[in-house]
Amino acid sequence: MTDTSDGINQELANKEPTEKKKEKKSGLAPSTIRIGKRYRPSRLDGAYDAIVIGSGIGGLTTAASMSKMGKKVLVLEQHYTAGGYTHSYSRNGYEWDVGVHYIGDMGYPTMGRKLFDFITDGNLKWAAMDDNYDRIFLGDEEFNFVKGKDAFKNELKRKFPEEKAVIDKYVHMIDEANKGMQWFTMGKLFKPWQQKALSLATKRLMPEYFNRNTYEVLRELTSNEKLIAVLTGQWGDCGMTPKKSAFVIHALIAKHYFNGGFYPVGGASKIAETIIPVVQASGGEVFTYASVEQILVEKGKAIGVRMKDGTDIRSPLVISNAGVFNTFGRLLPEAVSRKHGYDKKLKKVSPSYAHLGMYIGLKGDSKSHGLPSTNFWMYADEKHDENTDKFFDDYKKPFPVVYVSFPSAKDPEFNNKYPGRSTIEIVAPTPYHIFEKWKDETWGKRGDDYEELKEYFSQRMLEALYEKMPHLRDKIDYYETSTPLSTDYFCYYSKGELYGIDHDMNRFDQEWLQPKTSIPGLYLTGQDVLSAGVVGAMMAGFLTAGQILGLKGFKLAKMAFIDKREVPEQWAVQME
Repeated sequence: MTDTSDGINQELANKEPTEKKKEKKSGLAPSTIRIGKRYRPSRLDGAYDAIVIGSGIGGLTTAASMSKMGKKVLVLEQHYTAGGYTHSYSRNGYEWDVGVHYIGDMGYPTMGRKLFDFITDGNLKWAAMDDNYDRIFLGDEEFNFVKGKDAFKNELKRKFPEEKAVIDKYVHMIDEANKGMQWFTMGKLFKPWQQKALSLATKRLMPEYFNRNTYEVLRELTSNEKLIAVLTGQWGDCGMTPKKSAFVIHALIAKHYFNGGFYPVGGASKIAETIIPVVQASGGEVFTYASVEQILVEKGKAIGVRMKDGTDIRSPLVISNAGVFNTFGRLLPEAVSRKHGYDKKLKKVSPSYAHLGMYIGLKGDSKSHGLPSTNFWMYADEKHDENTDKFFDDYKKPFPVVYVSFPSAKDPEFNNKYPGRSTIEIVAPTPYHIFEKWKDETWGKRGDDYEELKEYFSQRMLEALYEKMPHLRDKIDYYETSTPLSTDYFCYYSKGELYGIDHDMNRFDQEWLQPKTSIPGLYLTGQDVLSAGVVGAMMAGFLTAGQILGLKGFKLAKMAFIDKREVPEQWAVQME
């Protein structure tokens, strides 16, 4: 639920940003978490078979997959730590994961889990969350998403007994849309000219509602607006409301969690930490503080990159995990981008919504504070689209959604690393334009007005939390809040976007969103190729490696998914 349910929160929402309710506890000490090796030109050990720009999960997956085939891959990350949106940071005796709040599809024998085991040599462990992985709040009403397809349906039927047939039909449609996505994904393994030849056949294999508006599809199933609102209660996982999103992305998210939610043991930083040795095994490396200035193009072919320090690094392959706006709008020479029509193509897609991220630390462990591993999705009512439009028109209006995660309750290693401590993370959407005037200011030195605006939003998010967990009031030891400018500074998304490009109906019709670009030697990877989310970006990374390797890509797929593997006796750590 958002900050609309009582007079106190409505009053706070209406106040000017300069009216601070509580002084934030300060002290931005540097994070101690550093994954990857710091870049220096003297540490380059060329020649490299490929260069990957960006160490998000898509880039790391491509690099590790190619390394498995004996390729020497160099990954260049501009941040001080590797991982992209899967990185963690620590401050003031706490640790938070900036983008990983839970991951589905990590049970055996799912493709997602097999691929993670492949690119980490099985060294990344997973903890299973509670069976009730998501709780949807519509005002004061609660609706639980529970593990297991039958259990998921039965819990919904308990709340909506008159909609039993609708719920069964809905789950069937989710399954069918996911089957369609498999054909869509397989199509990207082929060369562009082959894709065109196969496109008609591929579309016939997809259900007609595959790329239709989510709300319209569900509205044809039922007129129960509350049920539709509950079914779409995870819309924040792709950043698009039901009336704007493609049904396929809704279906991917819903099915992704049918078998429950999981969390990396030791926190999200373990993702990059366990992948990097695989990249290094064939002579590759992952450098941090390695800012790429430009993709080098000679005679129409990508031949390497120019670093911010002026160093040129050459390679026959350049793979960008920096997103399409950065790749074609920042890194590629403007003349080259125009020649290949990417300047016009970029106008056909839009960045996803910007967000606020709040990171909270409490003295006392998760049990002492009653923190669950279940995520909270808090809404005022069932009007997802209407409330979102009102908020983006006027940021003083109530948040359309407030998402709350309790990472210390999900990670069985947290208490060992931080005894007597616990953490909470809150995510909420925000308009980018209200922060834009500070975009050229130095991080950490943007002035009092900027800090006051952050504090204004911080207090609103805290009040939303207290509405559901009033016992936490006055229990918070430390907090800080990120803005879209923080996202740009650390992750290089210029509009603070959370999920790359929007997942609307237009996005899945863009044939140019695929691994191979029209520029020889230049490839894309990451969430803009397939879909948002850790597993979506990871699958895109694997696709990119497969397309680069050609026929050897089939051997790679066999190694990752077909070769018989021993299933560990305890494939997921259970929380106590």
